[in-house]
Amino acid sequence: MYISFKRTVLSANTRVAALAEGSSVPLWERISLDLAHRVEDGEFAEGFPGEFALATSYGVSRGTIRSALRPLRDRGAVSSHRGQKPRVIVGGASVTFGPVYSLFDAVQASSMSQRSIVLSQGAVTDALVAGHLAMEAATELFRLSRVRLADERPLAIDHVWLPASRVRSLANVDFSNTALYKELQDRCGITLDGGREELHAETATESLAALLQCRPGAPLFRIERIGCHRGERIEFRRTHILGERYVASASFGVSPPTA
Repeated sequence: MYISFKRTVLSANTRVAALAEGSSVPLWERISLDLAHRVEDGEFAEGFPGEFALATSYGVSRGTIRSALRPLRDRGAVSSHRGQKPRVIVGGASVTFGPVYSLFDAVQASSMSQRSIVLSQGAVTDALVAGHLAMEAATELFRLSRVRLADERPLAIDHVWLPASRVRSLANVDFSNTALYKELQDRCGITLDGGREELHAETATESLAALLQCRPGAPLFRIERIGCHRGERIEFRRTHILGERYVASASFGVSPPTA
C-alpha cells in the first residue's frame, strides 16, 4: 500500500511541475485541482492522506496544503475532523446540484427557452445577508432579483447578493438573457469553487404566488446558497422554485447506466 501511494505521489509532483511552467495560477490552486482530479479518478477510495503526507509528497508547506484542501472540503468532496484521518466523500459533490450549479444552464440543457424578468438590480445594504457573507452589517451589496422563466412560464424567483466592491462591472449588465456566473467570471474574474447549499420545502405565499403565477399554498423548493471564491464568501443566494417543475438530482457511488 505504501509503495503504491508513493508511486502516485511522484506522478502528482510531475503534473504540478508541468502546470507550474509559465502559469499565473497560485500553487495551492494547482495542487487543489490536481487533488480533485485524483479524487474523481478514485485514487483515494481506501483512504485519503493527511496534511503532512500531502505536504511531503508535493514538496510544499502544510499551509499550502490546507489552502488546497479548503475548496474540496467546502464542496463536500473530502471530510476531516479533529483527531481523524480525512475521508473522501463518494458522490458528495454532484455536478447537477451544488455550489456551481447554474439554473440558466440547467434550463437550456432541458431544451427549454430561458429568459429572466429583472425585478431589481443595484446597490443595497442588508445586515442579515452581510452576516451570511461574514461582512460588516453596513457593507454595500449588489443585489439582483429576477423571475426566471422556462419556455416563457415562471419557474423560480431568484435573489442574489454579492459584495458591491467586487462586482461594480455588473451594475449595468442586462440579465434578461445571460447567466450571472458567466458575467461574474468574464467581467470580474470570479468563479465559484466551493460553498454550501440548503434545500427546504415551503408553500407559496400570496406575493410569491403572484410572481410565479401559481396558487397560494403551492409547493415550492427554497434553496439558499453561500458561494465561495478561493475560500472567501462571495455570494448569498435565495431561490424559490415551483416544486412541480423542478427535480433535484444527485449521484452517489457508481451510477447506473442511462436508460
